[in-house]
Amino acid sequence: MGWLTKTLGMLFSFLFEQEIMSYVPAAAPAGRSPRGSPQISPQASPGLSRANARAPAPYRRDFEAKLRNFYRKLESKGYGQGPGKLKLHIRREHLLEDAFNKIMAASKKDLQKSKLYITFDREEGLDYGGPSREFFFLLSRELFNPYYGLFEYSANDTYTVQVSPVSAFVDNHHEWFRFSGRVLGLALVHQYLLDAFFTRPFYKALLRLPVSLSDLESLDHEFHQSLLWIKENDITDLLDLNFAVTEEVFGQIVERELKLGGNNIRVTEKNKKEYLERIVRWRLERGVAEQTESLVRGFYEVVDPRLVSVFDARELELVIAGTAEIDLLDWRKNTEYRSGYHDNHPVIQWFWHAIEKFTNEQRLRLLQFVTGTSSIPYEGFAALRGSTGPRKFCIEKWGKPNSLPRAHTCFNRLDLPPYPTLDTLYEKLLLAVEETSTFGIE
Repeated sequence: MGWLTKTLGMLFSFLFEQEIMSYVPAAAPAGRSPRGSPQISPQASPGLSRANARAPAPYRRDFEAKLRNFYRKLESKGYGQGPGKLKLHIRREHLLEDAFNKIMAASKKDLQKSKLYITFDREEGLDYGGPSREFFFLLSRELFNPYYGLFEYSANDTYTVQVSPVSAFVDNHHEWFRFSGRVLGLALVHQYLLDAFFTRPFYKALLRLPVSLSDLESLDHEFHQSLLWIKENDITDLLDLNFAVTEEVFGQIVERELKLGGNNIRVTEKNKKEYLERIVRWRLERGVAEQTESLVRGFYEVVDPRLVSVFDARELELVIAGTAEIDLLDWRKNTEYRSGYHDNHPVIQWFWHAIEKFTNEQRLRLLQFVTGTSSIPYEGFAALRGSTGPRKFCIEKWGKPNSLPRAHTCFNRLDLPPYPTLDTLYEKLLLAVEETSTFGIE
């Protein structure tokens, strides 16, 4: 692909403010674990009221019903129903080029309303779903491949991708990202899965949802820990920070203010919440904000944002990436245990019994809770990766019988308290699956 070759070999790196990186103390203070093993304090883990903690965990999110309703609304509004046809004649050897030219030439009305017909050059046959399914599979493998410079692997693994800062040097990159958004929208409307998994901030961007400190962990664990330390500790008279950051872009040191006049605004205990919000947004958006906006614009040229807004980021991941059936035997075979747990421990036996009772969607949500994504590598659970390389799913004995489970997504680790009964474990685990935004995720 000549149009992208000039991006190959480019490096696009940034330096964090070294002052911030030094704020995590080498010796962990009371209530915190050593650096490199992120944990939240037991007091902060539950994050729920006592009443909620005692109550049985209701299944609050009926994702399947929500998804059915979403597709009913698409149908009632004529999405993908015709009578017009969006015909894409594709040469396999020029799949990406042909798809780009034809999809970008289509009008917004055709993208939304027309029936989709895919034909491959010199291959006879009508499109009853097979060619379209193959088209989206092959296209997503090409389009979201980090080789071309538009996307890159996240720092957390080598199968979730995100927008790459290097993409700014790709010819016509804004149109390529608008095309990427249109592809996502078409796949969603016509119910075809993509062979691509994205980071959680990516799905939040698609929904135009605000990012949070926890979203930073999968991108930069050390920086996340430093900011987490600032959040959880009184910084009065400890730090010399202002509302500005320095970064290195191709050897050039650039200072950027996080707000107007930020160089002259000192970070204090009183305003550190705003500082953290702004620096997290800067870290997640720098170098990719315009590309992401182009992608989101293309996505909403196909799908009405009001229809998609019914989903949260985790649900949208399940819609776009699919809800593949989880192989429980493979999962259990490739799970490690720590701090006294083992495969024959009663609590572990109850854990797997509870997982057997879960629906596949609930299992995927648990996987999201512990690993940060519902994606499973092609090779299965043995190939799961953490922030520092291959890392299997892990269950560690932690906490008291009345504690709620917590997760460390960088390490694919579930901290599971020694619950006294199967019913208690099931309720607490289901609560973790359903209320992951309220507690226990790092």
